[in-house]
Amino acid sequence: MQKETIAIHAGYDKKQGNGEMSVPISQTTAYAFRDAEHAANLFALKELGPIYTRLNNPTTDVLEQRFAQLEGGAAALCVSSGQSSIFFAIANVASAGDNILISDKLYGGAVTLLTHTIKRFGIEARIFKVSDASNLEEQINDKTKAIFFESLSNPQIAVADVESIVSIAKRNGVLTICDNTVASAALFNPISWGVDVVVHSTSKYTNGQGSAIGGIIVERDGLAEFFKENAEKYTEFTQPDPSYHGLVYVDVPLPNFCLRGRLSLLRDIGAVQSPHNSWLLIQTLETLALRMEKHSANALEIAKFLSTNSKVKSVNYPGLESSSDYDKAQKYFKDGKSSGLISFEAESFEAAKTVINSAKLFSVVVNIGDSKSLIVHPASTTHSQMSEEELINAGVNPTTVRLSIGLEDPKDLIEDLEQALS
Repeated sequence: MQKETIAIHAGYDKKQGNGEMSVPISQTTAYAFRDAEHAANLFALKELGPIYTRLNNPTTDVLEQRFAQLEGGAAALCVSSGQSSIFFAIANVASAGDNILISDKLYGGAVTLLTHTIKRFGIEARIFKVSDASNLEEQINDKTKAIFFESLSNPQIAVADVESIVSIAKRNGVLTICDNTVASAALFNPISWGVDVVVHSTSKYTNGQGSAIGGIIVERDGLAEFFKENAEKYTEFTQPDPSYHGLVYVDVPLPNFCLRGRLSLLRDIGAVQSPHNSWLLIQTLETLALRMEKHSANALEIAKFLSTNSKVKSVNYPGLESSSDYDKAQKYFKDGKSSGLISFEAESFEAAKTVINSAKLFSVVVNIGDSKSLIVHPASTTHSQMSEEELINAGVNPTTVRLSIGLEDPKDLIEDLEQALS
């Protein structure tokens, strides 16, 4: 099936149950088992089915199946937020004494999580250049468990050199994890380029209305073989799990990464997505492809306008032919569409503040991917926990303004920015 069809039909059989056209919300904490044997079989994985909503839920299961197919993956695991998806993906493979390699162009919350919070767990984060992966391989050693990057970064709007990153990772037997939030599953599928695991903040473009917090992890098919080939490095999957009766994950004929994430991390940490939010995300996923077309078209028009405005020093948008990332955007993203995120450099910090305060249609909001257009100053909000040096290295300046272009008529948005810049 094509993406538009997958987003509407995958993972749900309306001929079962009462034939509801809208996926029902299983708004429940627990489930009644047929008998003691049925309960025991579910916990022993002899049968599959709902056990407790902290582990699985029928509504969430539909979203997981649908999203996995949309990303071209083997399975998916919903969690409570995009930050949770990043933490779970890393914690699923790394422990004290290990290191991970992370992109130099990341969302501020991901930077603090991966360089500060996870450091307290004894996991070291090393930074590599995502634009060309030129210093990636030299930092890999036998303790490197994962390479984490964003396909399209926030707020620098930089396109990752996915092919080079994947090639280096495979040569060294290291798992790759790609955050595909900004590009979205409608425009790019990292798994088709060899990435092992994909994460999303579904609060952003997947939801598209700023009405539901959520995150999701998707794994590619065949990860069990990867873990077997690198058995000494990924013992979490190849050695018995003492917390689950000595279960060896690679011996289970189910997608390994999400299975361990569910049975070990979601079970114990409990960052579960509510069934109601799963239902909301199922509804909005149906229109994702249409919305991403409009977001991208609007953003390109506005980027072109900004690039000709004398009050704008530079514009970051890979859809512009003048962008250093233009060729990569054409290579990786559907029809070269580059999502709805733009950043630009104002003439000064004061000028940046003036633009933000003068905008009328643009709301000052730290979210992205909304149907409404948003504007924010990253250095003092989303990336404010980073040091001055970290901000410079990440390409976030005091003059940087980030726009999340919505679904309004672009003429109105351009008119608003024009008056804000004047």
